[in-house]
Amino acid sequence: MPLSRIMVPMTDDSPNPTAAGSRDAVSTGIPGLDDILSGGLTRGRLFLVEGTPGTGKTTLSLQFLLEGAARGEKGLYVTLSESAEELRAGAASHGWSLDGIEVYELVSELGLDPESEQSILHPSEVELGETVREVMERVDALKPARVVFDSLSELRLLAQNPLRYRRQILALKQFFASRRCTVLMLDDNTADVQLHSIAHGVLVLEQMERTFGSERRRIRILKMRGVKFRGGFHDLALDTGGLTVFPRLIAAEHGADFDPVTTSTGLAELDLLLGGGLVQGTNTLLMGPSGAGKTTTAVRCLLAALERGARATYFLFDEGKATLLARSALLGMDLRPYVKSGALNLMQIDPAEISPGEFSCRAREAVEDHGSTFVGIDSLNAYVHAMPDEQYLVLQMHELLSYLNQKGTTTVLVLGQHGVIGEVRSDVDLSYLSDGIVLFRYFEAEGAVRTALSVVKSRVNAHERTIRELMISGTGLQVGEALTDFQGVLTGLPAYGGKVAMLKADAATTPGPSA
Repeated sequence: MPLSRIMVPMTDDSPNPTAAGSRDAVSTGIPGLDDILSGGLTRGRLFLVEGTPGTGKTTLSLQFLLEGAARGEKGLYVTLSESAEELRAGAASHGWSLDGIEVYELVSELGLDPESEQSILHPSEVELGETVREVMERVDALKPARVVFDSLSELRLLAQNPLRYRRQILALKQFFASRRCTVLMLDDNTADVQLHSIAHGVLVLEQMERTFGSERRRIRILKMRGVKFRGGFHDLALDTGGLTVFPRLIAAEHGADFDPVTTSTGLAELDLLLGGGLVQGTNTLLMGPSGAGKTTTAVRCLLAALERGARATYFLFDEGKATLLARSALLGMDLRPYVKSGALNLMQIDPAEISPGEFSCRAREAVEDHGSTFVGIDSLNAYVHAMPDEQYLVLQMHELLSYLNQKGTTTVLVLGQHGVIGEVRSDVDLSYLSDGIVLFRYFEAEGAVRTALSVVKSRVNAHERTIRELMISGTGLQVGEALTDFQGVLTGLPAYGGKVAMLKADAATTPGPSA
């Protein structure tokens, strides 16, 4: 064979992949998927979309055709697996109209006759070749720019043997290429390697069942010739309005220049403990048992940022939004004016309904769209509990925190620990990811249960290594002087025998709630 006839397929690992600006890319209608594909699908090529029933293949295809229609491109949907009426009803459930998109139904009324023992698609005298020719004739008549073929499972049944099936797919591929059609072929079979070699690109959709909470969906680009795509799994959501793809976060792609300024927490004594305050572009972990004051301390830092004119986002996993606002107002830290003005984006998160990829995208939106320079995550416990099977959760959190740091965001994380006295432990170890750690512990003194506060780690400041008392009362949050003669704080059984006076609650006020 002459060398000029030998064609070498180019993949994302090829030494000279097609530059993003030189290829003619068409949008899929799904922004997240376009981002993964460096702009979209290559025009005039055939792509395979695989996935078991319910993963979202049809929805993805409809968005692909609707995007083309919005750009003035003709679209054709060839359906072998469901009727045109079912297809339009499914589109209507998303609020879409298929006006302007040609739906070609290859399911005949005769084939659906319950007394018929032949193929459900055609009478026995009609063979696979005639089915393919019908599709070709329809394409020649309509001259569409985008085509969806749903699905190859029925075509495989008609073919009855692999050789005949492969020949027909090759014939269709060559035909569509000569007409400059961008084609999506849907298939329920995810193990057809021979079909992978024919397609220009392969998109795999998966659905994972969980014991509690909604199912998880994700997408992976198995192959895409000539395109430097973002590999790995990417979470997606299927809801009213279509598919939303959340590209896997890669922190190295999102660097930014900023001045690492040290800002106050709003409490002078806490600033002293931290070596001056919170530093822009760092994250601080507030860690301790339930009720020790972690959330209240985080809200105090949040309010200080808002009072300086910063924009902020606070993610709530545990506490209700209304409860947090009411409790903070009772402690003299009213956040409601900032929520009303839009400076504070207070987001209630249901951990059983959100994937790690979606949460990362929400954090990106908070920084890039809302302009937040302060981000609070309260707390990580519910997030971890909702995803016990996510073995790479810590790596995903590493990427998220690295992204926030590189964007110059001041981040405060809340992590509850098991136990009240004695040994306390955490569900996940994030200490090595944190730039600073503030430790909360209970101790007993003068016949009362009190809270000790200490900073055990700071990568950016020379922090105090003393222990101070924290008190929450009706007047707000108070941090006392450094307490001497403290023993056993890190063992979980601290004892205080010094002479520095304990904080006293204001007798004129009612003690506030703890958090």
